[in-house]
Amino acid sequence: MFGEYSVNNNQADPAADGHPPESDAVPGNLPPESASFVGRERELGLLDGLLRERRLITLTGVGGVGKSRLALRAAARARREHPDGVWWVELSPLRDPRLLTATVTHAIGLADHSAAPLDEELCAWMADKTLLLVLDTCEHLVADCRHLVGELLQSAPGLTVLVTSREPLGSPGERVVDVRPLPCEGPDSDALALFRARALTATPRAAAAFADPDRARVAADVCRRLDGIPLALELAGARMRRWSLEQMAERLGTRFEVLSDSRTERPPRHRTMRTAIGWSHELCEPVERLLWARLSVFSGDFDDAAARAVCAGGPLPAARVERVLAGLVAKSVVRRTEERGTGTRFRMLDTIREYGHGWLAELGEEQLVADRHAHWYAALARAADQGWLGPGQVDWYRRMTAERAQLRTALEHLLGTDPPAALEMAGALWFYWFACGHVREGRGFLERALRAAPPAGAAYNQAQWALGLTAMLQGDMDVAREIGAQCTSAAARLADPERELRAAYLSAVSVLMPGDPVRALALAGPRARAAHGGRTSAPGWLLCKLATGYALCDLERYEEATAEARSLREACAELGERWLRAYADYILAVAALGLGDYGEAARHVRAMLSGKRLLGDRFGIALGLDVLAAAVAELGDGELAARLLGTGHAWWRTVGRPQMGGSPSLTALRDRGERRARAAIGDAAYEAAFLGGAAAPTG
Repeated sequence: MFGEYSVNNNQADPAADGHPPESDAVPGNLPPESASFVGRERELGLLDGLLRERRLITLTGVGGVGKSRLALRAAARARREHPDGVWWVELSPLRDPRLLTATVTHAIGLADHSAAPLDEELCAWMADKTLLLVLDTCEHLVADCRHLVGELLQSAPGLTVLVTSREPLGSPGERVVDVRPLPCEGPDSDALALFRARALTATPRAAAAFADPDRARVAADVCRRLDGIPLALELAGARMRRWSLEQMAERLGTRFEVLSDSRTERPPRHRTMRTAIGWSHELCEPVERLLWARLSVFSGDFDDAAARAVCAGGPLPAARVERVLAGLVAKSVVRRTEERGTGTRFRMLDTIREYGHGWLAELGEEQLVADRHAHWYAALARAADQGWLGPGQVDWYRRMTAERAQLRTALEHLLGTDPPAALEMAGALWFYWFACGHVREGRGFLERALRAAPPAGAAYNQAQWALGLTAMLQGDMDVAREIGAQCTSAAARLADPERELRAAYLSAVSVLMPGDPVRALALAGPRARAAHGGRTSAPGWLLCKLATGYALCDLERYEEATAEARSLREACAELGERWLRAYADYILAVAALGLGDYGEAARHVRAMLSGKRLLGDRFGIALGLDVLAAAVAELGDGELAARLLGTGHAWWRTVGRPQMGGSPSLTALRDRGERRARAAIGDAAYEAAFLGGAAAPTG
């Protein structure tokens, strides 16, 4: 959207000025439905009413009964009543309750850069919103979800929360809806309809079985034996690829007698679900069972390369993993998804993954497979570190964003088993923490890794520098300056020019943001111009040139800033890099604004915003909108400038630190645009346009 701003003779494309389009579109992140939806009309009708009347609804029921699918369909139907969005937060991959608020924050599109408590920031952001928040799969985080939901509901009167969990939260005012299995009675039962749909997906030949009345009665009996539990029906339907309906009924009956355990204290539906999964497990080939068990180490979705690296071994060589994985997909044990920008990925439902993890423990492979998983993602972090500032930057951004749950799991494991490896991995992820919206989470992991490691060596220096970057973005400048000095001393001891450049950048920005461009220029300028013995394609030199350009703009040395930014932009273009190149465009825009070339400033900032959109850099988008507003105001379009400032305000709120916490130069730039816009159209028109821009979605 931001690459389409058009400023020409005071005209602008109205579809690109930050307003939501003239449509029924509502912001949000609901995932696509993975398969056709069957039945549940009574439950959906009930939820339609509850989502209008109650503020906290929890869907409970046994694993596999369809709570998440029902919540997804109900949330989609409720879009119109929630103009600020319907937001889906998947909690099944989350194991560390300390990351609950960060997970919710990221899911709703916040990239909080403040040092204030995150739950306070989230409450403040939601306070004036009318939105629906769906927390999916909360049973392993009940107490933490209860606490967070209570705070949010108290702070945000327009908030509605829909929860799925195997047990209620136990919150005041919670309305609990028990999601029961699908009805099994009658020739048109929902259970039979679902079984038929999944069987037809497995093989069109199944149509004949359901068309014959006598065989349809056999199918109905299968549904009754499976208690109408949707996941059990899906697993059975997938088996129709190889069996007739009669074979299905016979083998199902036999297996249920063998696998059912009357000694267990589980409620009947829990036993039915577990027995159905056990039956499906028994019918897998030995190598499929082995892969099933090993795949249980993945939290959330994964790709086939990770499956090969983590799960191969013994009777399952890497060359066979893909074929065996396809077999599990065909049996509905594993689900295949297509993610934009990351290709095909796979995942297990929690109930199936839990069953597989039990078998992994029986095999005695828990530690082995967890180690493989952690070291595979540590290697991925190292590869990303090498690739961030190159032509694959956007692909790396998308891939590492998709791997967030796996990166967390790997880091947690390494912190407990191999602290040096955790330190190296956390430091290698510097760009992910610093530039991809995970500042607070990165700071937490880096602090833990640094506490667990001896304070020496290149890996320690790298992690310490990355920690300084996160502190700087959170506005903790005293800590950033202190870490910058420590990194400078360590780099000198290591005799590493690249590390000296990185430390110089951190030190320079930590004094530049509070308003000391002279000191910043003294720290970064000489190194940027001489490269200080480092490689001019390495991050340190590029970052020092960026800090130098910023400082020159703050000193109103605009011609020099332009030269510095052009040099940086050319270096980035040669590398195929987008993130730093966009900031070079920002410096060019600010310099053009200072030189009075307002059309040129608008052109540069449009290029900047286009690059930032590709990488989801909310901080960069907020910066760019302020500059674009100033340029548009100088060109005489006060209304558009006011709308842009309103939209910029909305983006700054998602970052949590407007104008970088009150940086003098950024605040002055924003105020300049406001003064010009108010002078052009008057206060009343300005306020109306600003509010219109502020209402624009930021997703």
